[in-house]
Amino acid sequence: MFLEIATFDITSAEIALNSVADRIEFCADINSGGITPDLEELRYLKSKYLKPIHVMIRPVGGGFLYTDSEFRQMQKSIVEFSKANADGFVFGILDEDQEIDVEKNKILIDLANGKPCVFHRAIDRTKNIFESTEKLIQLGFKEILTSGGENSAMEGKENLKKLVEDYSGDIIILIGGGVRSNNISELKKITKGNYFHSSAVLPYESFANAEEIKKLKFNV
Repeated sequence: MFLEIATFDITSAEIALNSVADRIEFCADINSGGITPDLEELRYLKSKYLKPIHVMIRPVGGGFLYTDSEFRQMQKSIVEFSKANADGFVFGILDEDQEIDVEKNKILIDLANGKPCVFHRAIDRTKNIFESTEKLIQLGFKEILTSGGENSAMEGKENLKKLVEDYSGDIIILIGGGVRSNNISELKKITKGNYFHSSAVLPYESFANAEEIKKLKFNV
């Protein structure tokens, strides 16, 4: 089973990079659901750790419709983080109708220059996640981070099962949204998924928890 840990600060990033996790998603500002992190922090992490780091490209929190200047910032960020040895990128742009913005996402994929791109949970805002998935496959995304179109993976588990069944030969379905050690076994059993995403932040804690990461990875 592949486990990615979403980290929103340098402390959590180091905890996860020293853990049994397979990869981290590096971002900032947990309260906004993650925005583009600090470039120097990524440089520091890449100088110290070998584990893959995917970088969130999202200039502001809130929705996934961006202004022209925000979109220019996203393009600039991909170039800068690419030079700083980011292993992949996580982003998702929707249009005014809350559907995949094919043109803008394609520009970012092209700028990533072969580095894997993950379309994040913006897909869960679209009207039909199955149609959206087909668009993302055609665009060249390597993975989709999704809770199956619902608020959490547990709520979206039947949709996630269908996504894994129908599309996992073409794109990785990365299951996220409230994934914790106390529900990952059930999610794995129902969805037949092998790729999971969690912040591993426990209630009343501020940082990723190494013991929780171990429980997530080994389903104990």
